[in-house]
Amino acid sequence: MGWGRPRHVCELPLIEMRIGVNALYLLPGRVGGTEIYLRNLLVALADIEAASASPNQYFVFTNRETGPDLVPKHANFTWMPQPVRAAFRPARLLWEQTLLPLAAARLHLDVMLNPGFTAPLVSPCPQVTVFHDLQHKRHPEYFRWFDLPFWNFFLYWSARVSQGLLADSEATAADLRRFYRLPESPHKSKLRVVHLGVDPGFFPIAARRRPDPFLLTVSTLHPHKNLASLLRAFAEFRATHPEFRLVVCGFHGFVSGPLHELRESLALGDTVEFPGWIPRENLLDLYARAWAFVYPSLFEGFGLPVLEALAAGVPLACSSIEPIATIAGDAALLFDPHDARALAGAMVRITDDTELRERLAAAGPGRASHFSWRATAAATLEALAKVAI
Repeated sequence: MGWGRPRHVCELPLIEMRIGVNALYLLPGRVGGTEIYLRNLLVALADIEAASASPNQYFVFTNRETGPDLVPKHANFTWMPQPVRAAFRPARLLWEQTLLPLAAARLHLDVMLNPGFTAPLVSPCPQVTVFHDLQHKRHPEYFRWFDLPFWNFFLYWSARVSQGLLADSEATAADLRRFYRLPESPHKSKLRVVHLGVDPGFFPIAARRRPDPFLLTVSTLHPHKNLASLLRAFAEFRATHPEFRLVVCGFHGFVSGPLHELRESLALGDTVEFPGWIPRENLLDLYARAWAFVYPSLFEGFGLPVLEALAAGVPLACSSIEPIATIAGDAALLFDPHDARALAGAMVRITDDTELRERLAAAGPGRASHFSWRATAAATLEALAKVAI
């Protein structure tokens, strides 16, 4: 039993808790969807707690790169800045394994939420750790050789020592059971699937869209995003659609250099843009103006950009892999991302087929409405309460 006192909430059967949030992993603008996840989760948690007469207390541990803007400005949220840089991963992991548990003990935390894959291996309180994917097990070839040992060791043991595990999707949950030999039975497992949500700010875009002739992809520039195939398919597409451009926005990752070189070799220098990580207002504007959204990823733990495109009413063509296919349902044109001809053909259809475009644009917001950050936060709170008792 933790230090919290029982309470009764009409929405959730919770106890009053002192909750730590381990945000030491966060590098603003450099960790892609896991940053979007944490920022929206904290906002949704604050909204839920605002309706409570006796809210939980949150202590958000951040690094030198992350400012106070991450932490909701509510009395029950406390910013706990730590003098460590996440950019130097060994130092961050050492801090997480030693000084973070000491801070948790001093604060008498009831439970620690680890939203970025790794957890202290020795902790004074129960822990819930979020696994967004197990790419390092499914596709180790996408990792640098000196990074892979960290991923293998710390993720495995984080899964072992945590009293609760959250997976973004059924696909990630299946990987956790397979690679970490977790129990299949939900009655015996500490694993729970908690889907991600979509920012409500994307839904109004559908009513004000004014499409321009460009295709949009929102993605970090990492190998599994299949962006080299996207560029080659776009070069083929432009042979019949010379007025179109391609905008690929997201953090410049491991394959940024090769992708820029490929762009030049395909004579796409004036028609393909890599603007990097952009402010939210600029991103919303791109969704409002894009002719269509194309997402050719080979592997995903969830696929937040797909959900954002659906909410914004942008005609969407995306990979037929899981969990993307399930998230999109019948509101997207699916294609095999391993088939270059299928990718190029999907670009043509999503651009030229007026009836298809209208149907997908109309279906997208309805499909996206099934996913909310409030539901994500509520399920996360239930998981925290379960292990804190």
